[in-house]
Amino acid sequence: MIKIRVSGSYLEVIVGDITKQSTHAIVNAANSRLIPGGGVDGAIHKAAGPGLYLECKKLGGCITGEAKLTKGYNLPSKFVIQTVGPRYSGSNQDKEKLASCYINSLKIARDNDIKSISFPAISTGVYGYPMEAAAIIALSTVINELEKNPGIDLVRFVLYDSEGLDIYDKVLKSINKEL
Repeated sequence: MIKIRVSGSYLEVIVGDITKQSTHAIVNAANSRLIPGGGVDGAIHKAAGPGLYLECKKLGGCITGEAKLTKGYNLPSKFVIQTVGPRYSGSNQDKEKLASCYINSLKIARDNDIKSISFPAISTGVYGYPMEAAAIIALSTVINELEKNPGIDLVRFVLYDSEGLDIYDKVLKSINKEL
């Protein structure tokens, strides 16, 4: 586990199962129709139970970079923030849309008095975003948001394996040198 202090917040990076996190909210790397898919999305829908899918159906989908709030149902977390990451193409637009996923998820958290939130590595699975490039965007965006907009006590990144943890650790050390 990696843990640093950012303004009045803590930022953690761990290897684990996002469906088992007891933060107030977890973030789902959803698809634009907000229907159960594979990877993180499928695992979250399975663990949450059918109520999550029924609520998502009423939301009318979600565009890339945006975020929407749902209940957590059978998850330890009270809420799930649905966000749709970009499919990687190498364009600057990918970077902007991925950063928007984190910005909009944190805005929903602040607006709903959610004090702790867990993120997966958005877009790094079937959407093909390279882990290191995604980590740079995720960590720098979240750190910037925590510095500008206090109110969230804990932001946790929950990664699938130790390889992801090593990449996030390397990126975080690089970003800390710049701060």
